[in-house]
Amino acid sequence: MLLRALREAPARFQRLHTRLPLPDQRRALREWRRTRPFWGGLLLILGGAELLVIPLSPLTVLVSLGLGGLAAIGIGLALIVAGLFLWFLPHTRHYVSINALILSVLSFAATNLGGFLVGMLLGIAGSAIGFGWTPVEPEPADTSAASDPKIAPDPDPDPEPEPEPGVMRGAPGRRALAVALPVVLLALIGGAGAAPVRAADSGAGTPRAGAHPPTVTTTRFSPNGFALSGVTTMPTADGPLKVMIVTMASASLTDYRLSTHDGGGRLALSADSLDLSGNVILYLTRLSGCIEGVLCVTFTPDKLPMPPVIPPGVYLTHVEAEQALVTSDSIVARSLNLRAETR
Repeated sequence: MLLRALREAPARFQRLHTRLPLPDQRRALREWRRTRPFWGGLLLILGGAELLVIPLSPLTVLVSLGLGGLAAIGIGLALIVAGLFLWFLPHTRHYVSINALILSVLSFAATNLGGFLVGMLLGIAGSAIGFGWTPVEPEPADTSAASDPKIAPDPDPDPEPEPEPGVMRGAPGRRALAVALPVVLLALIGGAGAAPVRAADSGAGTPRAGAHPPTVTTTRFSPNGFALSGVTTMPTADGPLKVMIVTMASASLTDYRLSTHDGGGRLALSADSLDLSGNVILYLTRLSGCIEGVLCVTFTPDKLPMPPVIPPGVYLTHVEAEQALVTSDSIVARSLNLRAETR
């Protein structure tokens, strides 16, 4: 039965094809689709649309709109534009596919785990299809008419060259637009802006810090414009202290807790939330947390497995840090509580 159904499938498909409306339009669409990486572009558009739908959906319990939502919107729009490039400018497929692949992988950290993996996987698959697609080679011309002296050739002294199948010959403006695509993609994901980097040194202008940095914990750390400026030493009462310098435009901390370790007493500071804004600089001897709540890492001045700039939308959970000093133009705390404990 199965073999019989397989043998009859082409005939049934042909009958269905003749019964469907608009045969000429469907034939033209099929010919257009076969001359470009149509399915790769479609997957990129679907992946970008999925990234756009999630932060704009009413499921605010599952998705935080914040910087992650802005990054999802930017990357989603960029993937949709990349899919359109594969449709209408297929000769730029290699260049566009590489950029779309980078954005798709970046969406895992910059957005809600790449749209809960769906948008990221669609973008990766579409990029692979677009990069691996090749145009169909033209069939060899029939030379029988030219070899027959009884058949006169077409007297066209200056025939217009036909374009290669599957490749659209674009004007210089289109090529320039394709070259400008990476700039547009980077602007979409990096438009949130990064904080100005102000690296400290060990000279007279370096602020002093306590000999024993306090411990800071927070359930969620959401920076904006996070950048690692380097490593330096800060003067303390017990000698120089090696610290990491982290700058950002602003940051939000949830369930903030700070505990000091100076002398025989202990000072405990807590707040439901702490918002830092304006030239935020953190001097840290240690930072540990889970990126997007998934990948747990620890950073120290001697171990810095992080890029100089973190994309917008990335946040840390279950954060614990040893904070030598923090400076900011504005610090806003909600439900601030301060208490002193003796040992």
